[in-house]
Parts: sequence; structure tokens; C-alpha cells
Amino acid sequence: LLVSPGAHDLYRVSGVLGVCSAGQFLENPNWQEEVFGPFSLVVRCQDRSELKRVLDTLKGQLTATFWADPAELANYSECIGVMRQRAGRLLFNGVPTGVEVCHAMQHGGPYPASTDARFTSVGSSALRRWIQPQCFQNWPHEALPPALQNQNPLGIWRTINGEMTQAPL
Repeated sequence: LLVSPGAHDLYRVSGVLGVCSAGQFLENPNWQEEVFGPFSLVVRCQDRSELKRVLDTLKGQLTATFWADPAELANYSECIGVMRQRAGRLLFNGVPTGVEVCHAMQHGGPYPASTDARFTSVGSSALRRWIQPQCFQNWPHEALPPALQNQNPLGIWRTINGEMTQAPL
């Protein structure tokens, strides 16, 4: 266990790097719990099969980072496949810093990284967290909200029969 100077100061946060073997990690499920702050845990694996055993035990994660040369990726496709099922954001040779509201951004993941993997807390898909799905059945056309009226008085983009359109019906 490595602790940076100043770790004893109650008013500062210091970086911590933990190191363990794959065997130690597999014997201690609590080591899988997410830690917020300047902490990393290095799990040393003897080979690819041991790495896969470790990855198979992981629960949902917000992020997963792969540090490698591009040529190495093909050798670890099975491990990458495991993490595609476990993490909401996959990084290559980078750290998960900064997010922006854009269509490509996802910051969520399978439980327990998030309570509902269909949603993200960032990116344009984050807006779905505040959407209230509603259906209007057998309502008179005039009583429908303008966004649902056949003439599309708002001129908004809508999906009609699987096609995006602004045209009235």
C-alpha cells in the first residue's frame, strides 16, 4: 500500500495506490467496492486466464480503462467483451476525466454502478431521466398537446412510423 505524504492530515485528501494479487482480490469481494477519490487498486494477474477470472467477478462499473498498444487489443478481445457488459464507459489509454453533453457521452453502467443502466447522468441521453412517458388513447384531436397534433403546429421533429419528419400528417 502506497500513501502519499500528508495522508495523516485530516483536512487534505492524499492519493493511495493499493496492489494485490489476483488471488487476494478474488478472496476479498469487498475490494470490488467503488472508492471515490484519489485511489487506485492494481490487481496483478499471472496470465490472460487469471485476468479473465478477475474480470468475470466484477459487478457493474461506471468506467473501464484498457492500457495497451492497439496491436494488443486482439489478444484480449475476450476480456474486453467481459468489460463491455460491465461498464458504461470504456476508455483506451486514458483516464475518465471530464464529461460533456453530447450524443457520444455515456456515464452510467450496469448495477451497482447505476441503479438503472438505461440512463446516464451525463450526455444528451441524460435528459431521459426527466422524461415522463405518456400515452393519449382515444383523445379528441383538438384536446391533444400541440406536439401530438396531426398538423404539427410547433414544427418539431417527430418519429412517425419509424421515420423522422417535421411534416404534418
